[in-house]
Amino acid sequence: MPDADRDLTPPASVAEDDLGPLAPFRHGVFAMLWSTWLIANLCMWMNDVAAAWLMTTLTSKPIWVALVQTAAMLPVFLLGLPSGALADILDRKRFLFFTQLWVATIGALLSVAVFMGVITPPLLLMLLFLNGIGLALRWPVFSAIVPELVPRAQLPAALALNGVSMNASRILGPLVAGSVIASLGSAWVFLLNAVLSVVAAMVITRWRREHRPDPLGRESLRGAMRVGLQYVMQSYHLKGVLLRIALFFFHSTTLMALLPLVALQIEGGDAGTFTVLLAAMGAGAIASTFALPQLRQAMSRDRLVLLGATTQALTMAMMAVNSSIWFGVAAMALGGAAWMTTANSLSVSAQISLPDWVRARGMSMFQMAIMGASAGGAAVWGQVATWASVPTALGLGAASAIVAMGLATWLMPDRGVMEDPTPAGPLPRPQVTRPPESGHVLVTVEYRIDPADAPAFRALMDESRRSRLRQGAVAWELLSDINDPGRFVEVIEDASWIDHLRRFERTSAADVALRERKLGYHLGEEPPVVHRTLRETTVRSGRMSFGAADVGR
Repeated sequence: MPDADRDLTPPASVAEDDLGPLAPFRHGVFAMLWSTWLIANLCMWMNDVAAAWLMTTLTSKPIWVALVQTAAMLPVFLLGLPSGALADILDRKRFLFFTQLWVATIGALLSVAVFMGVITPPLLLMLLFLNGIGLALRWPVFSAIVPELVPRAQLPAALALNGVSMNASRILGPLVAGSVIASLGSAWVFLLNAVLSVVAAMVITRWRREHRPDPLGRESLRGAMRVGLQYVMQSYHLKGVLLRIALFFFHSTTLMALLPLVALQIEGGDAGTFTVLLAAMGAGAIASTFALPQLRQAMSRDRLVLLGATTQALTMAMMAVNSSIWFGVAAMALGGAAWMTTANSLSVSAQISLPDWVRARGMSMFQMAIMGASAGGAAVWGQVATWASVPTALGLGAASAIVAMGLATWLMPDRGVMEDPTPAGPLPRPQVTRPPESGHVLVTVEYRIDPADAPAFRALMDESRRSRLRQGAVAWELLSDINDPGRFVEVIEDASWIDHLRRFERTSAADVALRERKLGYHLGEEPPVVHRTLRETTVRSGRMSFGAADVGR
């Protein structure tokens, strides 16, 4: 596999006292790369503050100021899946290094444009969009490398520490940017971001990670995107995670989008009040990481997510009627803790269900769900606040959040079990005299079963369909013999011979277990008969004709 190598291999199990919230820091590589993530997040928040302030000095039109966030975040949504595919098929260390240099370059260009006095609103938005491309490329690859750095049992704590990085930078970034802007100007913030990004890139070069190319060659970008999307769509567990994270951010973004207006409703509220409330939320999120290990042991994922989403919704309802700064600080801290609990629980749930070969693609879709839901939620609830009032929008958003998450839990409950993504190990590949260079490969597997078991067998084969498509097959079908009710033929179609071989590399422990369950229905001492044929296309008399050539068994 292209990304199987890593500079250290975490132990398969860890001691009970090594599961604390800070345990991942005992792994030197994690601590080193976590520092780069902290720097990256700090730069992101500093850039947002400096860009927003700079736009207000260039124009007084609200639409230009609003487009600052759009330009910064839109690439993350548009390029999420392609960037995840690149992170899965390229050397992740070099790819992460490249993203830092990209952001550093854009930061330098921003500072030069401001220093030279040539910056304009359109130019600022263009450079922010280019900076957003760097963010879009960076997020999936960093999400994919975290499980390489710590034992599986410490993954929840590692992801929580990533959340700490985000929230700490959310507090420190605006404070640092504000101080630099007040004393030196926005250009120096962009220059500082460029310098810090280069420092982070240099730290990444210290990561001793050997990249071993896939012997089957790199996947095409288009093919990698297709397989990544198929994997998620054929996983009940991941679809449930994406549904919950989208619903949560669609509603929780109401408070974040309207927080400046909420701050003005507080007695004596001003920009400083907004900063205090934002800092309180970040502090609550950071503090909650120390309680997460105990909460995860005490509750199921669904119960913890429902509790977190409900608590965050109640925080919105409280802020809708609040006029006290002290009550607001307490409520925002509670809301931050609930936000961290929900987001971390769902992030962990997604990470542990993804195999390494498709991890970046899966996490990129997780990030796309967050960004798309946040953008949609801000627009919807902002319009509600325009039509009615800010308290009304917060109250309706809170009620809708509780109902929506409750329905999601009822309609798509966590089954308590999920596919084991652990690689099954190298499996023997089919042998052929001359591997075909092009054409779709059709694989047929013939089963002989007891006709009385047909209903149960069909249900099991539906699991086989999802498994084959997750591995990358382009089509699947099950044929039954009209004259022989005990004969079934499974048909799997692969885009090429190389793609057919990739499915052997992607076989997981869950796939092996499923194969044994299917064989349990097969009658006779001989295994099911397997044929592999090549779909050929020829031109005859101006017409396309299709045929099949046998390429081995």
